[in-house]
Amino acid sequence: MIVCNNIWHVATMLRFRPYFTGPSSPNGLKMESICENTVVSDEKYNNFIPTLRSGEWSDIGHRSYMEDTHICIPDLARTFNNKFLGQETVSFYGVFDGHGGKGASKFVRDNLPRIIVDDVNFPMELEKAVTRSFVETDAAFARSCALESALSSGTTALTAMIFGRSLLVANAGDCRAVLSRHGLAFEMSKDHRPCYDKERLRIESLGGFIEDGYLNGQLAVTRAIGNWHIQGLKEMDDQAGPLSAEPELKLVTLTKEDEFLIIGSDGIWDVFRNQNAVDFVRRRLQEHNDVKRCCKEMVEEAMKRGALDNLTVVIVCFQAEPPPPVVVQRGRVRRSISAEGLLNLKFHLEG
Repeated sequence: MIVCNNIWHVATMLRFRPYFTGPSSPNGLKMESICENTVVSDEKYNNFIPTLRSGEWSDIGHRSYMEDTHICIPDLARTFNNKFLGQETVSFYGVFDGHGGKGASKFVRDNLPRIIVDDVNFPMELEKAVTRSFVETDAAFARSCALESALSSGTTALTAMIFGRSLLVANAGDCRAVLSRHGLAFEMSKDHRPCYDKERLRIESLGGFIEDGYLNGQLAVTRAIGNWHIQGLKEMDDQAGPLSAEPELKLVTLTKEDEFLIIGSDGIWDVFRNQNAVDFVRRRLQEHNDVKRCCKEMVEEAMKRGALDNLTVVIVCFQAEPPPPVVVQRGRVRRSISAEGLLNLKFHLEG
């Protein structure tokens, strides 16, 4: 049993914060997950070390132009020659779904990772660094658009960062990240669309409105980077507009039951439900355990199902072996809850 001071409560979806100590640290510890006022007793939180494997695939789909971009960086510090090179690896994955052109999605792909690494809080306080970097990237893109109006466009942005046993997902828009935990699908992000009540309330508090399912009658998402060319969506007279570039974050500690993370543009989720996507990926990984091939097969399946949008998927596996079959023991007493329901209940009870 491990008792932690200042740790997040596991059962309330935790807000784990990483810390680093370098070679000169007195205790020589690497990044860990710290919690508040709780006791962690399950070995699955203490002994699991993720073995990362990733794959990606994208296709123009049935559109006449491609606006999606994506990125996979195994080691942020090494890629950008950061001063924290040699300490705990921070891996970075992102999917960016552009609209009104590809200028914004390409700009975010090429600049957001570097801005995160250069942030003063990287890597000690990643949540602060990521949130601020989304907003700073948005401002940097506005400056670029002022110099080159042809860049004017917008993009949703969803990133996943893995450091030690921690997974941090940041989302602004309607791309989606879904975690497979022992074969069950768990959303790591919420789609920022006008129908989302929390977003509608935020928009109305800032003077915006929803019309025919669109933000200010113009945009199908409520958070995005860019779109500075659309009047009334971003900052006006030093006041925040209804279209926000600030991401929503979700942070969890990975356990041995966590199998993989699916990150997809909205074209994927137009034809896949969360659990259906997890089931599809598990079957393919059990067949051949090739992550990139699995991504390609998922995009091809989406097109067979009639997806009309650009299609991009990134899959990050946390284990070297393929996912095991899910076995649920039958009880002696008849029950009305399904096997999937029992696993879901077990997940929430155990944190």
